[in-house]
Amino acid sequence: MASEPQAQDGDDRPAPPDSAYPVEEITAAWQRERPGTPVSSIGIVTPIWRLAKLLGDDRRRVLNRAGVDIATLDLLSVLRRSGPPYTLSTRELSRRSMVTAGAISQRVARAEREGLVTRRPGEGRPRSVLVELTPTGHDVVESTVDQVLGREAELLQALSPEQQEQLTELLRILLLDVQHRLGDDRITQVGED
Repeated sequence: MASEPQAQDGDDRPAPPDSAYPVEEITAAWQRERPGTPVSSIGIVTPIWRLAKLLGDDRRRVLNRAGVDIATLDLLSVLRRSGPPYTLSTRELSRRSMVTAGAISQRVARAEREGLVTRRPGEGRPRSVLVELTPTGHDVVESTVDQVLGREAELLQALSPEQQEQLTELLRILLLDVQHRLGDDRITQVGED
């Protein structure tokens, strides 16, 4: 039988066991230390945060190998999903990307320097700018999106297709409600403002 880990510094309580999934331990510790503390969210929020970190880090690794950053892939993906002629105004890009106009301007400038998009004045509205995916940008998004989505599908294989559908719906409900409660419908990367 393995011995129980010992606490340090004279504390007579045993140290918590090492665990890859400490949700139950965290919940029990709060219940022990602060009876009455609401702990029901721990079993949902803690795994979501850990998954967001793990999935975000893995996506960055996949994109680093592909030579594309997250913001550029987001820009190219929004243009690609818009359908032919793969052109949107910067205002529409900002809306669909759910980032500020300033962030879109930076993304477009970087992608234009890399030959992935072109921009030109829009018609009919002063200061309107249209951004178009170039053939090079189209090739980049086509190959990169398959790498990213293929890898993420691989990481979800522990769930059956039915479980994935159920989780998708539950997360949709939760996300929409939390956005409504917080009055914030922006979607950003974990840890970004």
